[in-house]
Amino acid sequence: MNRPTSRAPAALLALAYLAFISLGLPDAVLGVAWPSVRDSFQLPQALLGAPLALAATAYFISGLLAGRLIQSVGIGLLLAASTATVAAAVLGFAAAPAFLIILLVTPFMGFGSGAIDAALNTYAARNFSPKHMSWLHAAYAAGATAGPAIMTAVLSRGGTWRMGYGVVGGLLAALVVAFVATRNLWGRGEPTAQVLVDTPVGTGPVPLEDKPIGTFSALRSGRVWLQIVIFFFYTGIEVSAGQWSYTLLTEGRGLGSAAAGTWVAVYWGGLLAGRLVLGFVVERVGQARMLRFATVGALVSAVIFAIPGTSWGVVALPLLSFSLASIYPGLMAETPRRMGEQLAPHAVGFQVSAATLGVAVLPSLAGILSERFGLEVIGPLIACCALMLLVLHERLIALADRAP
Repeated sequence: MNRPTSRAPAALLALAYLAFISLGLPDAVLGVAWPSVRDSFQLPQALLGAPLALAATAYFISGLLAGRLIQSVGIGLLLAASTATVAAAVLGFAAAPAFLIILLVTPFMGFGSGAIDAALNTYAARNFSPKHMSWLHAAYAAGATAGPAIMTAVLSRGGTWRMGYGVVGGLLAALVVAFVATRNLWGRGEPTAQVLVDTPVGTGPVPLEDKPIGTFSALRSGRVWLQIVIFFFYTGIEVSAGQWSYTLLTEGRGLGSAAAGTWVAVYWGGLLAGRLVLGFVVERVGQARMLRFATVGALVSAVIFAIPGTSWGVVALPLLSFSLASIYPGLMAETPRRMGEQLAPHAVGFQVSAATLGVAVLPSLAGILSERFGLEVIGPLIACCALMLLVLHERLIALADRAP
């Protein structure tokens, strides 16, 4: 079958992998550092939610504005400036004399991370093949794993949480230098009149609009809203299953803590493994077909996990994450074809924001429902969300892939 090939220089492809790793680096560091941060500033435990909420809010706003920023300053400059912002914020964590300073710099980290996420995904969707899109998101997962590992290594060797943040900030600062040096390369090879894409009937041109599309104009597209809701449900499923499965397995189904912890670790490992493995086969199967297989697999796995009192429930966890693995990068890769090149930067930004909202809302809803109806309600909730994901994706295919 015909398939898109990378139009980007090899150096940018390598830098993109490093950038995705670095994007994940600071994401989960606070969870490991928090006990030390809390003790340093003599804080109550509940204050952990404050920086998390500030970062998520800034990330959400950044995604909404990303399309306009990409149109205004270009991907290269946006990546350099946003990475510098995140690096400065992380180093600000390391040097903060009071917790208030951490709260003040956290929105900058969230805003910069959201812009990096949207800019990298926009560029990757336009210029990299589906296999690289899958592997790039595996690189993000590797970075999200490496960040806590760095902090753990520093603390276990007698270092402080400030030193851990200093190491992460230094790595990000090095990436800033690389982005500044290559900022003009990120705009090369961008299409001017049309782009060749892999369609269900072969490879063909998709014309570009004459004038840039504004943020509110982009929100008038039904396809954009479908993708927004799809990303909301996708991340909600991923994080709800990851965050609540341990509690459900131990307190709801009587599994031992060690066994439950192992299955949860295998769940998260399934996301990384899935993106690595599926990257080798996505171009043979086709991105659109892979997404359909993935949404069906996610629904089947979620339904099995929702059945109480069965040993298949724990086995369904890694099957669920393996099925979910290709959905986020696959939907991002399909965005330019389904939305059009000029609409794509806005759509990617909205998708990043919707993903952030899904992470915040659906796991919280699972907690509220479990308080009222018991922990076993979590499985059916995830299954219902997986059903919505499948139905919405099929509707998107009907609108975007079968349009004349």
